[in-house]
Amino acid sequence: MSRGSGSQRSVLFLTVLLCLIFVVSLVAKDTAKIQFVKEKHDFGKVEQGKVLTYSFKFKNVGDAPLTIKNVRTTCGCTAAVVKGKKLDPGKEGEIKVSFNTTGYGGNVAKYIYVETNDPSAPQKQLTVSAAIDVPPAPRIELDNYALDLGLILDTESIETQTKIKNSGELELLVEFAHKDAQFYQGNKQVKSRISVAAGKSIDITIKMPARERTGLLREYVMIKSNDKRRPTLSLYLSGYSVTTKELKALFKKYESVLK
Repeated sequence: MSRGSGSQRSVLFLTVLLCLIFVVSLVAKDTAKIQFVKEKHDFGKVEQGKVLTYSFKFKNVGDAPLTIKNVRTTCGCTAAVVKGKKLDPGKEGEIKVSFNTTGYGGNVAKYIYVETNDPSAPQKQLTVSAAIDVPPAPRIELDNYALDLGLILDTESIETQTKIKNSGELELLVEFAHKDAQFYQGNKQVKSRISVAAGKSIDITIKMPARERTGLLREYVMIKSNDKRRPTLSLYLSGYSVTTKELKALFKKYESVLK
């Protein structure tokens, strides 16, 4: 009895072992596997504004077709284009990465995430980095990018102020554009480009004729400069225009509150 039981156990063990070996061989046979030549690339020291490109080469070292499901980057400054989204075993592909350094300075790293059908690495992270040198340049800054004019009489001209600062190292050149506004620096009307020295700021007065209509007021003043990062800015002006009669009615309605 014991001999028969031992023999049965041996047969059962051998059967289970053969099944496991068969299953493992099937899994191994049907597996895709991605392998990159390198997963990080450093461009070294570069000048700001350059568009840097590098191709990450990869290979399917598995036994089943490899599929690149998705490639995404961490920001709009970085783009990735895949060559070889579906690769048979032993075939090679590449991911061309472009990094626009405009607006960046110092040591910067950007990441690219590659999603595949490789069960051992469903997501791979690629990295491009650079030490970005920022050359001297003008830098425009506004104290406000939107001005609330409040209540305005429909017969009243509009007058408001904004401050423009040059936070850069070189001279800033500025000009203004609006269909019917006039611009003043102090008492002098601005009719062409004006300069702002490095580290300095100026006050600009904006004057517009009466709207001669009631309701919501929305105006945009275009500010152009030699700041390559932001050559054009919009200054948004808003308010609400009312007639003298409407204003009197408002004061009467809220007279007790104002007292």
